Amino acid sequence: MKKPFFKRLAESFGSLSGLQKGLAIAFILAALVTAGAAFNLVRQFVVSTTSFSLPGLALMQSDSGEPESGPPAVAQNLGPSLEEWDGTSRVNILLMGLDARDWASGDGPPRTDSMILFTYDPISSTAGMLSIPRDMWVDVPGFGHQKINAAYQLGEGSRLPGGGPGLAVKTVEQFLGITINYYGQIDFSAFERFVDLIGGVKVDIKNSLDVQLIGEELPRHLLEGRQVLNGAYALAYARARHSEDGDFDRARRQQEIILAIRNQLMREEVRNLLITRGFQIYQDLSSGVNTNMTIEEMFALGWTLRNVDPSNIKQAVISPPEYVTLGTSPDGLSILKPITENIRTLRDNLFNTSSVRSVVAISSGSQANMQAEAATVVVNNGSGVGGLADTTRAYLQAQGFNIISTGNANQVGATTLIDYTGNPYTLQFLVELMGVSPSHIFSRFDPNSQVDVEVIVGPDWTPPTQ
Repeated sequence: MKKPFFKRLAESFGSLSGLQKGLAIAFILAALVTAGAAFNLVRQFVVSTTSFSLPGLALMQSDSGEPESGPPAVAQNLGPSLEEWDGTSRVNILLMGLDARDWASGDGPPRTDSMILFTYDPISSTAGMLSIPRDMWVDVPGFGHQKINAAYQLGEGSRLPGGGPGLAVKTVEQFLGITINYYGQIDFSAFERFVDLIGGVKVDIKNSLDVQLIGEELPRHLLEGRQVLNGAYALAYARARHSEDGDFDRARRQQEIILAIRNQLMREEVRNLLITRGFQIYQDLSSGVNTNMTIEEMFALGWTLRNVDPSNIKQAVISPPEYVTLGTSPDGLSILKPITENIRTLRDNLFNTSSVRSVVAISSGSQANMQAEAATVVVNNGSGVGGLADTTRAYLQAQGFNIISTGNANQVGATTLIDYTGNPYTLQFLVELMGVSPSHIFSRFDPNSQVDVEVIVGPDWTPPTQ
């Protein structure tokens, strides 16, 4: 029987030369330490959970029809069974930083202060980084619409299976329509030590700015220009948010730091350091690196990352005005409302079809995911054919949709879907059943909408015979 990929790779490590071993350790560190380090992270992290799978949600009710007491059942199916990366499929990692102010104030579980989705495709040897702003207004499974930075806090506070990481991963999966394989974090101290060990990082500071070093009361001023930053300054540079574009500038700086560390790891003197001290460095830093990846998975991913050319690393930040608009939540919070169709296009530029659960992709779990999402749907007739809304309602109800009303709409040329509150699984299943063109799927975000999804049936649609 053929040995598993990771076991074969781990056994082969012993036969590598000293230089190859050093490079392997370098890219292990690059995969997790550098990828997570540029984010706004904290001194501690909850004890790492075992790997967990995140399939469609399982909203559960008691026999009486009333919700079960205790933590929301939305995450009850987060069990320890994450599929192992096989070394050839695309892998997606959610890198999270936690809001240190929540921890310092003692107000309970922290919110995420930074989220970056890292993707790597070993077949094409390409990678990508997508920064998700903390004020993005999304549906947090089981808790309704919230800022995306609340997902971790709600998962921890409710003690859901998988905890904060589980609910945060599920929320991002649902928001972007992708599958996330792993999460990773690194604390402040480990990041600073690692940057110092590799001799700092070289960055090109485009605009001078004030940064706050950990443990200091007064800010330090960084001048414009190319310079080398030690660990403390690199962390402060990645965390600074007092610039023209605030959090969006900070997200770009975080990605800049990641690439700067990668560049430093390619230097000969750094490779020599890792040849002689690689395992010691890893042992020293491992207590500050938290992830649901095994050491074999870290090794395999880090080793293959050496093949990625910098020109093949895509970078993106979900930012206004193209991808979000500024708004206010029902309780008066400043939020970012997603422009769904534009974010979908951005996502598709970063992820290939093997990892994207596109609204036009057919999935065997689509019906279950739609029902778990529990979106309210209205069917309106825009076809000019009498009675089509009612026959469509009967058909969709038979498939498990929650149809709350039917009516008439202005005539349309083709069946159209309008998403008012962010319901990717409902849209996906409607597309599969009705063959709706992507050009007729729209997002008109309205947190006060009385309906989640509107279906306007056009002359192109005829319900199948029951």
